[in-house]
Amino acid sequence: MRTPDLPDAAARALASVAGRAEPGPTLRGTARVVLHFHPDADVLGRPVLREILSNGRYVSQFVTRTGNGGLTAFPGGDRWAWEHRTFSGAYDDVPPDVRPVYGALDPDGDPYGAAPRFGSASLRLRPGVVARSTFVFPDSVHEPTSFGVADRMGVLRDLERAEVLDPLDHDVEAHAHGGIRVPEDVEAVVVDPSFDDEAALALAGGAGLPVATHPGYAATADEIGAHPDYRGPQVAALARRLVGPGPPDTRRPGRGPG
Repeated sequence: MRTPDLPDAAARALASVAGRAEPGPTLRGTARVVLHFHPDADVLGRPVLREILSNGRYVSQFVTRTGNGGLTAFPGGDRWAWEHRTFSGAYDDVPPDVRPVYGALDPDGDPYGAAPRFGSASLRLRPGVVARSTFVFPDSVHEPTSFGVADRMGVLRDLERAEVLDPLDHDVEAHAHGGIRVPEDVEAVVVDPSFDDEAALALAGGAGLPVATHPGYAATADEIGAHPDYRGPQVAALARRLVGPGPPDTRRPGRGPG
């Protein structure tokens, strides 16, 4: 594999993963790295998509200090330890904005993206980003032992063989190295059809970014409540409180109560 021109730390990280990647298929031209996120207000009250578009880059939790899961992106934290292990220490002493960003591999153009559990919106990155990305299965939190780069994707065989009980866990984690500039590295912004933040959509249009919509999601509280074993009865109760009776308003969870 020809290593793209990258900062030293990123080049070392990519080489360290390539050295552990099992031989396998080379990714096809349809493959994309997809970065999922919740486009509405984050815990600090800022509209996330507008922040990304205004700042002109997508950065990791080490910079934002916010996220959809555990907030452990600091020296000695769990995420720091995952990256130390996965990238052989390449990022141990770099500024936060040099670190990779996390996404998932979409090999064939799934309209919902590659890992929708991490957000209803996504940035579909340009094909060239694949060559400077690394891949693992399962996700970093599970201490993966299966690694991949674009032309050594034995990790896909491990994905196919894995017994995955939850379809939302059936994805290959991706790490894009060398920074993600917006719009330069982005092929399209993909949002839920209910997303109606006109300011964000106007920013995307002004930047020349195509905006696509995926088919959308809909489930009533009764449907969720009929499967309490999936995420637990507390999730079913939360769905009933958020959605209420009748058809759901898919805009409401992102906006909070009211």
